Amino acid sequence: MFSNYLIGLREGLEASLVVCILIAYLVKTGRTDALKPIWIGIGVAVLIAMGFGCALEFGSQELTFEAQEALGGSLSVIAVGLVTWMVFWMRRTARHLRSELHGKLDAALAMGTGALVATAFLAVGREGLETALFVWASVHAASDGTPRPLVGVALGLATAVFLGWLFYRGALKINLARFFTWTGGMLVVVAAGVLAYGFHDLQEADWIPGLTNQAFDISGTVPPDSWYGTLLKGVFNFQPDPTVLQVTVWLLYLVPTLVLFFAPVGFASGKGKVKAPHDAPDDQGARPSTAPRA
Repeated sequence: MFSNYLIGLREGLEASLVVCILIAYLVKTGRTDALKPIWIGIGVAVLIAMGFGCALEFGSQELTFEAQEALGGSLSVIAVGLVTWMVFWMRRTARHLRSELHGKLDAALAMGTGALVATAFLAVGREGLETALFVWASVHAASDGTPRPLVGVALGLATAVFLGWLFYRGALKINLARFFTWTGGMLVVVAAGVLAYGFHDLQEADWIPGLTNQAFDISGTVPPDSWYGTLLKGVFNFQPDPTVLQVTVWLLYLVPTLVLFFAPVGFASGKGKVKAPHDAPDDQGARPSTAPRA
């Protein structure tokens, strides 16, 4: 449940911050007439993301077992790829997110209503589709026959909306770059479990061999139906009897990804230094100046 709460919180907060920045900028610049197209674009993006999630859930139920496992495994791999790209992208751009959105919004204001709807839709829609796919893959991997995974996602999204509202009102200040770094690191750990489970699905679909080649079996020590087995399953997608391929994939993804993720910003591009705090004005998250003045 915690892993799904983290997904809902992390992904939902990105979308909430985007909405907060767009709305606050329009209010501050006196362009409240443009709020309606922005909300229309946001609403359409949310509906499409929810429809995509429903299509994944209910559409997969009509398939055979092998087809379900093949679909679940393939989408899990795709979801992990998208989320990995997203956490690296957000770590690089979190401090400049506000200025980037302001630039896009200025261009849309000059073009008219349709451009405003498209700007809001694209800004929120990408986050929504990524969230729907990764939530579906994570819930599929951590499903224990109870609604707890979905409850965790819903609580995470609700918390994200509340925090976004606090940002908008200027009642909450947080170092966004640091927040997205640490939650991104935790999300990489969750993604490693989803990826390993995805490969297990592909093995059950008979797309990849090795289903009976177990790395170890500690089901007697960590029973899957025990409270601690359920906790490990819910948080890390832990399986007490994984295959050799699952363990190999988990290690090959988790270790290098975490090393690269926590390397100093600019390491991959050879710059060799981290930008100083005074070079990153958006580091501290929403400031009181982003909220509409009385």
